Amino acid sequence: MHYGLLMSIANMLSNGINSIVNSRIGTQIIMALIEIIAIFAVISVAVIILVYMERRVCGFIQDRLGPNRVGPFGILQTVADMIKLMTKEDIIPKKAHKILWGITPMLLFVPAALVYAVYPFGDGAIFADVNIGIFFVMAVMSQSVLMFLLGGFASENKYSFIGSMRAVAQMLSSEIPMAFSILAVVMITGSLKMSDIVSAQSNAWFVVLQPLAFIIFIISMIMETNRTPFNLVEGESEIIAGPFTEYSGMRWALFFLSEYANLLSAAILTVTLFLGGWHGPLLPGVFWFIIKVFIVIFIFMWISWTYPRTRIDQMMSLSWKILLPLALLNIVVTGIGVYIYKWMY
Repeated sequence: MHYGLLMSIANMLSNGINSIVNSRIGTQIIMALIEIIAIFAVISVAVIILVYMERRVCGFIQDRLGPNRVGPFGILQTVADMIKLMTKEDIIPKKAHKILWGITPMLLFVPAALVYAVYPFGDGAIFADVNIGIFFVMAVMSQSVLMFLLGGFASENKYSFIGSMRAVAQMLSSEIPMAFSILAVVMITGSLKMSDIVSAQSNAWFVVLQPLAFIIFIISMIMETNRTPFNLVEGESEIIAGPFTEYSGMRWALFFLSEYANLLSAAILTVTLFLGGWHGPLLPGVFWFIIKVFIVIFIFMWISWTYPRTRIDQMMSLSWKILLPLALLNIVVTGIGVYIYKWMY
């Protein structure tokens, strides 16, 4: 069987550990620990890169200098910010529900990190290639709305609570069109398995076969990740910072970490479902995967720093009156197309 670069490295590592510990179960436990560490390492390194990239893209689009003081080209600015956040005082609101308020940032990071277990980073390079991969991703991602609601409620702050209610409305509005756009892809592949979805795109990417579903999915993911023009959850000019208003220091940093983990996750899903995953000429699959993911992230950032924030009623009208009917229409057309294809072949 042919494997990609990452899978070959993983096999070499597994064989090396097995030769040392001389136990199959011991090797599996050590490899599982290495995989968990690898997921956190990918997220941590990606967040550092994405924060710097976002500031550079923002500076370029808005004709500003961007970070240019800490290190060459300001490249160490993110590290300086991390040190600042780690050393800031942890202020706990007097009237807050302290236990709920305290654990919310940690709970929010759990679903943001858990979905990485089923993403195919290369040919065979997937931590858990389960049969319900895309269903698992959607189920886990939808849990984050509970943490926003919990954080806003536990803060005992009206701005936090309004922001958390906005989060619920926004995520419910975005997830239904997103689910129907993904369903069109599943109808073509006939599988919920992430590796099967990528393998089905070896000849034609689904962005070509499903352009309407691709556009609906991109707009829904911008809503889902709470990015401009749909960053209504933390609209600074209206509700200060929404559910994050009362948080500071490391607790606020965990919200920040989750936000960028979700941005990376949105880009990975876009590449996996519509842009052929690891498929590409000449270069190893993992390099194509990384290139595509960063291009998608750049597009997300481009949109965020170009368009102004919408109102909550405009966002919900877009979702329920335009995206959802179009997604349903796309399902009907896709179903007819799949039926005709099977009848002909």
